[in-house]
Amino acid sequence: MYLRNTRYWGLVVEVELSTGWSARITVDLVNTATHSGDRLRTTDDLAGFLRSNGESEPVTVDADDLSAVRALRERLRAIFETDDETQAAREVNELLDAHATRPYLSNHDGAPWHLHASPADADWAGWLGARTALALALIISDGGFRRLRRCAAGDCAVVLLDTSRNHTRRFCSPTCATRTRVAAHRARRGPVS
Repeated sequence: MYLRNTRYWGLVVEVELSTGWSARITVDLVNTATHSGDRLRTTDDLAGFLRSNGESEPVTVDADDLSAVRALRERLRAIFETDDETQAAREVNELLDAHATRPYLSNHDGAPWHLHASPADADWAGWLGARTALALALIISDGGFRRLRRCAAGDCAVVLLDTSRNHTRRFCSPTCATRTRVAAHRARRGPVS
């Protein structure tokens, strides 16, 4: 989710545009593979990821699901890491074309009404592909492309959605920010005698 100014009864107010859960699961999925390792190595890992992101039972995945979700993850990472907005939009459109359908409301398995953007028979990669591509499409179409980024720490592979008001969040954590600032300070000082 991120913030934008809009007019309400003649007043400019800041409103929260919520891509909510879809944006969070997009970032979470990409961040299952960083320099610290791959957290989607097994089908149990994938099932755990889906459960931890609110998917209700039954969560049944197989090796094909795992392979397809890992491939999707790499396509999503490329969107966060590019500086080319046109390329990002092209990639999002390809994902939407491959995975999305006309949105519809569903209350399957006793769940409350919720929006689906993938076919009813979609596999996990298709479902995640539609959900994440739709979230990225909403972010980009509302002028938020520059909010999609990789942590500025050179040795970090974490991606983030900058939700700061002034669009200046560069690091995924205070640890990465501090480590980068200390390295820059030491580089300016030169070798210690």
